[in-house]
Amino acid sequence: MADTQTVETKPEKQPKSVRVVLLALMITMMLAMLDNMIVGTAMPTIVGDLGGLEHLSWVVTAYTLATAASTPIWGKLGDMYGRKGAFMTSIVIFLIGSALSGMAQNMGELIGFRAIQGLGAGGLMVGVMAIIGDLIPPRERGKYQGMMAGVMALAMIGGPLVGGTITDNWGWRWSFYINLPLGVVSLGLISAVLHLPKKRAKAGIDYLGVALLTVGITSTVLVTTWGGTEYAWTSARIMELIGIGVAALIGFVFWQTKAAEPIVPLHIFRSRNFTLMSVIGFITGFVMFGATLYLPLYQQSVQGASATNSGLLLLPMLGAMLVTSMVAGRVTTNTGRYKVFPVVGSVLMSVGLYLLSTMDTGTSRFTSGVFMAVVGLGMGCLMQVTMLVAQNSVEMKDMGVASSSTTLFRTLGSSFGVAIMGALFNNRVQHVMAERAGGLGAKITEKSAALDAKSLAKLPVEVRDAYQHAVSAGTHSAFLLGAVVAVGALVAAVFVKEVALRGTGPAASKSGDDAEAVAQAPVVEAV
Repeated sequence: MADTQTVETKPEKQPKSVRVVLLALMITMMLAMLDNMIVGTAMPTIVGDLGGLEHLSWVVTAYTLATAASTPIWGKLGDMYGRKGAFMTSIVIFLIGSALSGMAQNMGELIGFRAIQGLGAGGLMVGVMAIIGDLIPPRERGKYQGMMAGVMALAMIGGPLVGGTITDNWGWRWSFYINLPLGVVSLGLISAVLHLPKKRAKAGIDYLGVALLTVGITSTVLVTTWGGTEYAWTSARIMELIGIGVAALIGFVFWQTKAAEPIVPLHIFRSRNFTLMSVIGFITGFVMFGATLYLPLYQQSVQGASATNSGLLLLPMLGAMLVTSMVAGRVTTNTGRYKVFPVVGSVLMSVGLYLLSTMDTGTSRFTSGVFMAVVGLGMGCLMQVTMLVAQNSVEMKDMGVASSSTTLFRTLGSSFGVAIMGALFNNRVQHVMAERAGGLGAKITEKSAALDAKSLAKLPVEVRDAYQHAVSAGTHSAFLLGAVVAVGALVAAVFVKEVALRGTGPAASKSGDDAEAVAQAPVVEAV
């Protein structure tokens, strides 16, 4: 068997100001989160220019597939060959994909270039989290949770607004070109001020593991993307994808026990905390993306809100998430204790989703805003703490795969959430429309249960009223499912073992979980 020893050179001097590094990382994080939201707003204009409406879904699917499949690979490459080089390479690939997407002349080219962009995007968030894990001890990392949550909230609120402004004033191609100046700034700062140990792994890349994992993730994402929309859940195509995906993932797990340098070392799952954080991350992704998809739809269709300001409709949830994340980070840094946040966060998330499921056609915007704030408080307790605990549960040499695995579970959770909540929503809307508006109602929602404002305005008053009741019933089913799933996060949180965070002193130098990390993060000079 090949020698798997990793040789590290002496760490270079750390940057004088970690804030400069964090600025570059936050810009990159913004790139990763903004892209789909900006492009989503520009989609109608893109289709009008390039045509190919029948392939529209692939513009998003190609990007999502490439991102999900490459995420664990980027994490492992950073562990093997050095975090800085892998991270900068992923940014360059993302920028190349962005530039090519902006120059696309037809829908086929755009889909291909979006896949290239997605390959780079897979390394952006992972690189940010893993580098923060390298530079800042877990005990100190809580200070920066508010900054990361703020970037996330800004992306979710500002994405649609920025996308609409860019498309209206500069044209849809600039929804891709806008990434270039931001990416160049990030690359320049990282190149100049980020100094990490250089690594050289003697073992080669696990190509078979890469292939099996890619097939498994691709099949899973396609099932959740196509199921109930492009194909019926019981169709031969979906069954084939499920079979291929299960076989590939089983083969991947088996091969990881044999590979000299596995893409996802299975020993990281021996840590109870890491496994529990993966479960909580999956559930958080399931709930969060389902909520951000159906809340604006409910407020636009039932409460008559403007689609232009759809990002602002989520402000109560995102604002609460930002505040709670900052508080959780400070308390964790000051006390070194964190178990209370997954427990309280899971309870608040479950209660908030149940409250959202009670909304009907008479619910006011203020009331729905309060319900959203409860969900946001819960998410704020969970979003960054899951990554913090996951990273604290592995050795420093596995920081990349720990970050990428946690990110992947959250991504897969979002795919399942959108698919399953979407199936419930669509079925409920179609049933209520057929019940209240007869054959006309069933025909209107036959192709899509989500009508845009223009289509909704054209409906007769009685049909529009039926649709509003149908959307209320659909969101009730979707959010009730979310509340039930969120209870699973609470069960997982109860079993979390509070292990001292690295950087807390002597107690941190000993193992507290099955395989808790013992290596300290590189020292960062005081700012």
